[in-house]
Amino acid sequence: MSEVVQKQVQDGVAILTLNRPDRLNAWTTEMEHDYFGMLEECGNSGEVRVIVVTGAGRGFCAGADMQDLKELGDDGVDADRAAQERRPQTFPQSIPKPIIAAINGACAGIGLVQALMCDLRFAADGAKLTTAFARRGLVAEHGIAWILPRLVGPARALDLLLSGRVVLAQEAQELGLVNRVLAPERLLEETLEYARELAASCSPTSMATIKRQVYADLQRELPDALSDADRLMLDSFTAPDFVEGVTSFLERRDPRFASLGAA
Repeated sequence: MSEVVQKQVQDGVAILTLNRPDRLNAWTTEMEHDYFGMLEECGNSGEVRVIVVTGAGRGFCAGADMQDLKELGDDGVDADRAAQERRPQTFPQSIPKPIIAAINGACAGIGLVQALMCDLRFAADGAKLTTAFARRGLVAEHGIAWILPRLVGPARALDLLLSGRVVLAQEAQELGLVNRVLAPERLLEETLEYARELAASCSPTSMATIKRQVYADLQRELPDALSDADRLMLDSFTAPDFVEGVTSFLERRDPRFASLGAA
């Protein structure tokens, strides 16, 4: 059982909580290993249909643990070895289930990267977000230079990356960084309500396919994306979930879609 990441599952929703509240959940190698491992477990579990990620205490993740960064600066790092030992920071995008970040407080550096690699982001009003890298003598790390322009556009991405300025949740929503801004005391409850609705009403197979389409199509031309969508649509017409979706609608009842992963 991990101490730095906690997991609980209920009603088809897994809650993963980054758990170093005394350090505003600062990111460590151990946390990364445990968090990605739990994402993989959730991806393979028939119990889990949606994943919610949040932080314990006052912060979501205030960036890399400064002691870890200092040790890297003092000792140096073998980049090739580090790359072999770590999953890529885009790993959450490979999980075939929706991942929602409930940003309850400070979200900086690699903590912001983790939030951006989730599929949706709900933030507490007043939460502070920052790239921070340029103010630490670092570059646009961990794929943020790939995902951020796709969310907010190149000019806004460069503003956030070059300045490292702090953005409050309301501005983050206006920029397109977060989907919703909620009262802090309602953040987790409303995020879970949304997640439970997905878990109860939406086909896990459809959600997995849609997620894969969206990220794949970011790197494809329109004709290729359209061709793939047409093929997938024809396949879906003969799949059990399509039959169940139509039948449940006509019978005015909740759908009973099959889970993804082992039970």
